[in-house]
Amino acid sequence: MAGPRGARPVRGGSGCCWALPTGLLCAYGFFCSVRPSEPFLTRYLLGPHKNLSETQVFNEIYPVWTYSYLALLFPVFLATDYLRYKPVVLLQGLSLIVTWFLLLYAQGLRAFQLLEFFYGMGTATDVAYYSYIYSVVAVDLYRKVTSYCRSATLVGYTVGSVCGQLLVSLAGWSLFSLNVISLTSISVAFGMAWFLPMPQKSLFFHHAAPQPFSLEMKVMDCKNGGIVQDQPGMPRVPGWEHEVKMPLNWEGDSAEKKEQKVDALKVLKDIWQDFLQCYSSQTMLCWSVWWALSTCGYFQVINYAQGLWEMVLPSHSTDIYNGGVEAASTLLGAVAVFIVGHIKTSWATWGEVALALFSFLIAAAVYIMDTVHNIWVCYASYVVFRIIYMLLITIATFQIATNLSVERYALVFGVNTFIALALQSLLTLIVVDASGLGLDIFTQ
Repeated sequence: MAGPRGARPVRGGSGCCWALPTGLLCAYGFFCSVRPSEPFLTRYLLGPHKNLSETQVFNEIYPVWTYSYLALLFPVFLATDYLRYKPVVLLQGLSLIVTWFLLLYAQGLRAFQLLEFFYGMGTATDVAYYSYIYSVVAVDLYRKVTSYCRSATLVGYTVGSVCGQLLVSLAGWSLFSLNVISLTSISVAFGMAWFLPMPQKSLFFHHAAPQPFSLEMKVMDCKNGGIVQDQPGMPRVPGWEHEVKMPLNWEGDSAEKKEQKVDALKVLKDIWQDFLQCYSSQTMLCWSVWWALSTCGYFQVINYAQGLWEMVLPSHSTDIYNGGVEAASTLLGAVAVFIVGHIKTSWATWGEVALALFSFLIAAAVYIMDTVHNIWVCYASYVVFRIIYMLLITIATFQIATNLSVERYALVFGVNTFIALALQSLLTLIVVDASGLGLDIFTQ
């Protein structure tokens, strides 16, 4: 990123300017994630409430989420930027409300396939939630507000899973009641989203007109609200000289704050040029390939883990602890991510070693979950699987984000997720979908 000669330091502004939208967005993320019924979804669909068969649930309903997520990801990515985030955040809330309303009252195969489409839309619109905040706060606050928003969703998911387990195991609540709680929580989140301030700019389609600047002075980083200038002899990462984009929230003279709208064709050409530039780096390509493959496998495992547990120990014959397992894996994963963020080591040197070792452990956990037909072994393997994945994806994030501006950060992570979903869709079509091989859970 670069700034004009003599520019003022980028500051976070007054507390209310960033605290209010951050607080509202965190509250939205928290309530949107408090869904106590989610760990018991497979049991609910196979049970007397909906009375669907295993083939219908695993081979005809669940695959629709994968296909819809893939189909909607890129259009939603562009729409998020063009519409300036807030409308797509509202769309996410509405999609999840429709999803849980159908979960409560819909009957039949087609209705639940439609439900999975809306859930795919709700998942695809996550990009609006995680990128909204960058349009309303200063660049020196990006890391702080990102951690707040991600923590809010993490805490919400953990609270929802724990509450669901306690209400089922101790209070004897029905799964229908848990879905009512989930719908209520999502509705509260949807109401809060209306109070989010409407951003005036975005990364690609709507941005402030840049002031002229000299290439003799390049801003390498923003620290403590100030600008660190490029100095001769400073260590540089490959491709640094191309990172001359203005900070999203850089404030120049008031006369220069006029919004400049970019036509769609130019935006697409800029995105394509950024794409080629990012993936020309061998290191970036290596970590991105791992990201796509591992995320594909992660999605596939978490989508069908409940089905595996149901086959190992049918829920109609005994108590199950899916909610506790989901809460434990999320909480311990968060602890692992926190720890790795504070480890003082060179991931550029040791990252590949950690990647190889822990990827082997992930594979071992999935293998044990499938071959040892004991529910507690399955639970433990799942917890290990999620913890290690969260740990590795965090390291990958560090490595990928090191050389990227905010624009390229969003682009590369979006592309990696798209490739992961494309691979997962292909895998689902071949081994899961009823129109393909339609394999059973253990073979999958």
